Amino acid sequence: MPRIENSIVIEAAPELVFAITNDIERWSEIFNEYSHAKVISQENEGRWTEIVFELTNAEGATWRSWRLLDHRELTAVAERRDPLYPFRYMHLKWTCAPVPGGTSMTWIQDFELDEKFDVPLATVLERMQLHTRENQAGIKQKIESGDVPAT
Repeated sequence: MPRIENSIVIEAAPELVFAITNDIERWSEIFNEYSHAKVISQENEGRWTEIVFELTNAEGATWRSWRLLDHRELTAVAERRDPLYPFRYMHLKWTCAPVPGGTSMTWIQDFELDEKFDVPLATVLERMQLHTRENQAGIKQKIESGDVPAT
């Protein structure tokens, strides 16, 4: 199973980083790759929030995903749902942990490509690593500069 794992330290409180990075309706301003983000449903139950949402990327592809937020542990688990292609599955785990100087934000993506997808795994891994690092650096810059304050 291929895995992408990247971390970055952000000079902000873990609760703030968690709140901003899980505010899905703002993802088009937080991430450089999404042109549209829409929450379909959201249920809050104590320490948990379950969200179903739809994303559209810069190329116009749209898909639906599911996300479960643990507000106590500052962890989000998610999966791409429909359509899955170009993946057989895509599971994500994001964590925000306190470290000296701020928050260590870690993103883990476990996935498997659809056998019909004709891009080599090495190329997909390289692209995903680059995208993840660019997005994490962009979020770091936006949070530390105050460009995306918590709502």
